[in-house]
Amino acid sequence: QVHVVESGGGLVQAGGSLRLSCTASGSIFIFMDWYRQAPGKQRDLVASISSGGTTNLVESVKGRFTISRDNAKNTVYLQMNSLKPEDTGVYYCKAWGPGEYWGQGTQVTVSS
Repeated sequence: QVHVVESGGGLVQAGGSLRLSCTASGSIFIFMDWYRQAPGKQRDLVASISSGGTTNLVESVKGRFTISRDNAKNTVYLQMNSLKPEDTGVYYCKAWGPGEYWGQGTQVTVSS
């Protein structure tokens, strides 16, 4: 059985930093992604990383966020620096290839 668990969210002031972690157990996945869902909005992709280390970040977080991965631990990290109020939302981890599995999400709140 596959479990995807996120951690590391919290409340931070604008300009601060947070590090999110996501561990997928039960299988090895080629891709692991971070999504963000702001209040009242759809869930959007923020960053992705393959097992080979290829990364992709959306334009709005480039230069501020870094995605990394520890394949031995089947864990992906999202280092978020210079946080802005518009980064507020629930951050979800998706592990896929093969199958597709979502975590329950972790809340990130950035105060101005």
